[in-house]
Amino acid sequence: MEPLLRIEGVNKSFSGVRVLKDVHLEVMPGTVHALMGENGAGKSTLMKCLFGIYRQDSGRFFLEGEEFNFTDPKDALENGVSMVHQELNQVVQRTITDNIWLGRYPKKGLFIDEHAMYERTMELFRRINIHLDPGMYLNKLSVSQRQMVEIAKAISYDAKVIVLDEPTSSLTQNETDLLFTIIRSLREQGVSIIYISHKMDEIFTIADAVTVLRDGTYVGTESISEITMERLVQMMVGRELEERFPPRTNTPGEVHLEVRGLTTRFAPYVRDVSFSVRRGEILGVAGLVGAGRTEIAEAIFGIRTRDSGEFFIDGQQIQVNSSKQAKQHGFAFLTEERRRTGIYPVADITFNSTIANVTSYTNSIGWLIDRDMERDTDEQISRMRIKTPTRRELIRALSGGNQQKVIIGRWLLTNPDILLLDEPTRGIDVGAKFEIYQLIINLANQGKSVIMISSEMPELLGITNRIMVMSNGRIAGTVETEKTDQTEIFRLATLYLNNNKEAEV
Repeated sequence: MEPLLRIEGVNKSFSGVRVLKDVHLEVMPGTVHALMGENGAGKSTLMKCLFGIYRQDSGRFFLEGEEFNFTDPKDALENGVSMVHQELNQVVQRTITDNIWLGRYPKKGLFIDEHAMYERTMELFRRINIHLDPGMYLNKLSVSQRQMVEIAKAISYDAKVIVLDEPTSSLTQNETDLLFTIIRSLREQGVSIIYISHKMDEIFTIADAVTVLRDGTYVGTESISEITMERLVQMMVGRELEERFPPRTNTPGEVHLEVRGLTTRFAPYVRDVSFSVRRGEILGVAGLVGAGRTEIAEAIFGIRTRDSGEFFIDGQQIQVNSSKQAKQHGFAFLTEERRRTGIYPVADITFNSTIANVTSYTNSIGWLIDRDMERDTDEQISRMRIKTPTRRELIRALSGGNQQKVIIGRWLLTNPDILLLDEPTRGIDVGAKFEIYQLIINLANQGKSVIMISSEMPELLGITNRIMVMSNGRIAGTVETEKTDQTEIFRLATLYLNNNKEAEV
């Protein structure tokens, strides 16, 4: 069988630095082909060359045996190649139908046929089992719902090849299962899927073959049925990774932060939430999407309005009504959506690294001291192992995982006492995850308190001391990590889904 898509000898450089070096790839018809590698390995760059966003310096692309070079994404879409990007780029002030059919609206005479557009969207949603009103505005949807809309849009082009870049990063397990059902259906129809993910279990569940890149070079292609997880990790990182999680060496001490009766004003609601975190403790926060996990962190950091609630540090009540006040009390907040609320995309790494602590870089007359900013940025680039040609690189040019490392480094420069980490390893490769886990444990060893929100159950069970489980805006239970399992956490996460007022834990 001839490959549906063939990539030969692709090279690409940015600012004189080669990020792709003679890369090749073959994708067979009707298969799911995983593309894996560490952050900065070149996966997204290769796909952007394929999709016409970047132009390769050299190399050739073939689709069904015919050579092509797409001039832009519109050219790619019209010729059978579709892509769902890791960072969504949608018009959130418009409806679902507008976003799906943008640039190709059905017409009735000189006017857009709104009825036809709505019906086509409904037909598409029925085909892939998505239950959303096509007339809803995207800014009213959750991140996971917006992700499903983008996937539906890619499918609507009847593409021969669909690239999915970290498609489940914002999806619940049920939504992930639905996506896999859709992928299997497309595979049966002869569509080829290029699947980029750092989640090992997904690769072994859905993929037929896997190609690994490392430092912009081709490492190898293996059939999923003939490779082990250990071998795949070794191909990615260039060494054996004996343990997935570092040992928990931290010892929690006295109560550091106490939250009493936290209730938020606007949906999604948090209702009468009370908990405490000890010094040197890593408190995990579990729950389904919409359970109120992020809302707790936002309220503590002063960026979400609350109806009621009191905060205490070392037994003393504090007032936090803004992020400025939160930082003054030693809080740091790594947000869930780095592109929307984390990075300054048109600024360089130095700016993004130092902005949270910028007042410490001024002299007596208020001028910024560039050498100090550059020194600290270089230290964070080295400490976090950020892959970039220079500190002057725009952060939007980095891979998603390296952007995440910059933001973590930014908050470490503020020397916080309490860290609120919302999905800190989202989009991070397996090797870098281990480094971030070790960093979190080291911070706890220094007596800092860590509240870690995660949708990845293994990492909550791997590095936390306790896990607080949220369900429908309330605490369903708090468990000792060493004495619990995924079954109990899932049971607690679904406890209040039917608004069962009588259920207590």
